[in-house]
Amino acid sequence: MAKSDITAAKKAPFVRFVKREGMKKRTVALYYICAVAAALLIGAVILACIGVNVFDYFGKMLTVGIAGSALPLRQIENYLNSFVPLVITTIGLSLAFKMKFWNIGGEGQFIVGAIVSSAIAFGCPDLPAWFLLLLMFFGGGICAGLYGLITAIFKVKFGTSETLLTLMLNYVALYFLAFLGNTQGEWNIFLNPESVRPIFGKFGENAVMPVIPLGGFSLNITVIVAILIVVLVWLYYGKTKHGYELLVVGDSPNTARYAGMNVGKIILRTVFFSAFLVGLAGAFRVSSMGTLSESVTNDVGWTGVVVAWLAKLNPFGILLVSALINVLQIGSQAAATSYMQIDANFADLLQGIILFIVLACDFFIRFRVIIRGREEKPKNEGKAEKEEG
Repeated sequence: MAKSDITAAKKAPFVRFVKREGMKKRTVALYYICAVAAALLIGAVILACIGVNVFDYFGKMLTVGIAGSALPLRQIENYLNSFVPLVITTIGLSLAFKMKFWNIGGEGQFIVGAIVSSAIAFGCPDLPAWFLLLLMFFGGGICAGLYGLITAIFKVKFGTSETLLTLMLNYVALYFLAFLGNTQGEWNIFLNPESVRPIFGKFGENAVMPVIPLGGFSLNITVIVAILIVVLVWLYYGKTKHGYELLVVGDSPNTARYAGMNVGKIILRTVFFSAFLVGLAGAFRVSSMGTLSESVTNDVGWTGVVVAWLAKLNPFGILLVSALINVLQIGSQAAATSYMQIDANFADLLQGIILFIVLACDFFIRFRVIIRGREEKPKNEGKAEKEEG
């Protein structure tokens, strides 16, 4: 080895990270499966340490409490009622994320959609059911879209941080909902007028989401709508001009401007559409519940961020990851009823472990670790050395 090569080797860092090229999709999928399995193994160790029967707990969790339940079909209905808001909210957030617009305002936009649709339900109870439901859905979605548009306007006009603004607007909506739920008065149409203490009232029959009876099972129509939205957004990305513009702006705003695209208009349009879908999820939620609640979001605005990242913003990936995350949440609630030493919050712990391990896994999928002195020679280098010899 030449003296210059020895000097260069000494100056090289002990550990280097080099970007990987051409890793097969099958290998990537295997990495992620191993990461989730490792997270579940850590969860199993934690359960064993506090005296929980690991196999029994995971059995009840992964079957969403259906095993041994007196009402298994009701468990499935509860699962789907939680699954739909998570899918639609995540799809909505992913639209903005695709454009590198970090919409962390899912909680607030969901609440706005829920409040507006509830106001329509309480204010116009005598409208025909089909018309009232459409009015609730579009009213909630449009108002949530306008709520998200506030941040987009500040971003386009003044370059403000959308992360900070959407985060703060979450709490504006949250505390307004708390105000409605705790303040009595003739003006407050959301409360039950017959109750002495402030509680939210029930919707009329016309405002409740219809279901499709399948024997002893009731399929909520929103399940079909959620799957349809996933397909439409997938087509929007790949088959429409607006979807193409969104992807170009997300990749490089300067390139989009050079190509003659109106970047500001694209941002405003996409963020409105993003918040609209999140508000629509809120409208679907209250219509399915038949009432408004201070815990109406069930934290889907925060969970949706995690799901969107784990799914790599792929619409069908979001459908799959939402189903798995919902199993953790609903299943943990069902399993926790059998053990006094653990509660439903174990799902959040497990979800966090999965997130961090998958994050580490994602790093090693994208980068290769090289330790000084162990660099792999190019394939042709050894052959060339032999020929020289």
